[in-house]
Amino acid sequence: MTWQTKKLDEVLKLEYGKPLAKSKRKQGGLYPVYGANGIKNRSDVFYFDRSSVIVGRKGSVGELHLSEEKFWPLDVAYFVPFDDRKYDLNFIYYLLSNLELPKLAKGVKPGLNRNEVYSISVKIPPIPEQKRIVKILDEVFENTEKAKENAEKNLKNAKELFESYLQNVFANPGKDWEEKSLEELGQITSSKRIYKKEYVSDGIPFYRIKEIKELAHDKNITLELYISIKRYKEIKDVFGVPAVGTIGEIYVVKDNVEFYFKDGNILWFKNFNSVDPYFLKFVLMSFVEQINKLSQGSAYSALTIEKIEKHKIFLPKSLTEQKTTVKKLDTLSEQTKKLEGVYKQKLADLEELKKSVLNKAFSGGL
Repeated sequence: MTWQTKKLDEVLKLEYGKPLAKSKRKQGGLYPVYGANGIKNRSDVFYFDRSSVIVGRKGSVGELHLSEEKFWPLDVAYFVPFDDRKYDLNFIYYLLSNLELPKLAKGVKPGLNRNEVYSISVKIPPIPEQKRIVKILDEVFENTEKAKENAEKNLKNAKELFESYLQNVFANPGKDWEEKSLEELGQITSSKRIYKKEYVSDGIPFYRIKEIKELAHDKNITLELYISIKRYKEIKDVFGVPAVGTIGEIYVVKDNVEFYFKDGNILWFKNFNSVDPYFLKFVLMSFVEQINKLSQGSAYSALTIEKIEKHKIFLPKSLTEQKTTVKKLDTLSEQTKKLEGVYKQKLADLEELKKSVLNKAFSGGL
């Protein structure tokens, strides 16, 4: 069958959605109300009365949703009118999926320029071939979604297995374990304020929350920031330097590693001389959810030093037994990470498979 090359604006239009007053939105309404990232609520009024694709315009740029009923698209989204005598709805959806529209997002507040989308050249087969392609893609995508669900379930199970074992260790302390509050074991503080104007091109590494998270997960630092050696020594002489830091993500600082970190947003555990630092890390991991309950619960969840100091933990009196516990947990943690790596790679492979099949479909390769 002959395929025709066309500009996208010859195939479809991207029309702006329209604001809808909150008074006209309600649960259980007859029609879905779409934002950029899907159905936001419902309404008894509709704006477009035909099947269409909804495309994220602002916010979740390029996100696609298919509607086969009347609907209301909000002004953060486009809706897609097209000639259904020439084009199959699901073909249009897959065609737009293949264009990877999120990559076209631009601006401080990312948005999708429809004129840029219109200029893209696409190949279009006759409608019988469109329907054949859709049938194949539906089957492939259904199978990949099932495989994805299984991989996600296995990934979740691997994480929960470790979490369960971790909780069990600290919920059932041994006979030679004792209960202590964190303030009895060491000092919990934060850091001296560092201003952006104090950043330098080279010197002592300076970490924010983002960098601490990367370190906690053994990742490379994506943005390296520094303070001067002179400033670091000034702070060190007066306030000391980090020993163990946590922000829900827990990072154990290795001996003799020099760095400093952002004040206020990171708690600093230091002088915990009777506790193995890696044992403390696992203790903190075991009650992350409890820590979250101690936080103030606003949109920005911040721990107060006063609250965390009062928190009590169980630990072996012997450092040797603490290290033995750490060794067991490290072994299980590594095994869990390997399993997670396998399942994450499986998910990545499935996404690549979907892209590959889409590319073949729209280049006449199916």
